[in-house]
Amino acid sequence: MRTTVIGVLAALAIAAPAWAHHSVSAEFDQNKPVTFTGTVSKIEWTNPHIYTHVEVKEPDGKVVEYRVEGGPPNALYRAGWRKDTLKIGDTVTVSGLRAKIATSTNIGVANITTADGKRVFANGGGGAPAAGAAQQ
Repeated sequence: MRTTVIGVLAALAIAAPAWAHHSVSAEFDQNKPVTFTGTVSKIEWTNPHIYTHVEVKEPDGKVVEYRVEGGPPNALYRAGWRKDTLKIGDTVTVSGLRAKIATSTNIGVANITTADGKRVFANGGGGAPAAGAAQQ
């Protein structure tokens, strides 16, 4: 009995991180691809995802700050990303998927391309590029 309990607890401990992680299709809409150009206003190197905030001036003059979700810091680091890869004030183009919640400015499954055309961000290299994403 004790061996069975220990086995079940071990299996639950291994599976717990998978339960905690959200599904891309649960949060982002595959039918709502978006591409925009703006200015990096903030970068959050946090687990479990890096977030790049990009301010975009709309045609009506209103500034919208999008929160672009990336992969885990370690995966992005292994893919060549560093804390100085993007800087506050850089102009970037983002291609990704809008959140399912209409009022959200979260963008997922995103690629970020710098003003000189270099793609610097693709969810740590794991997964397909977002619809309409710039390729290099």
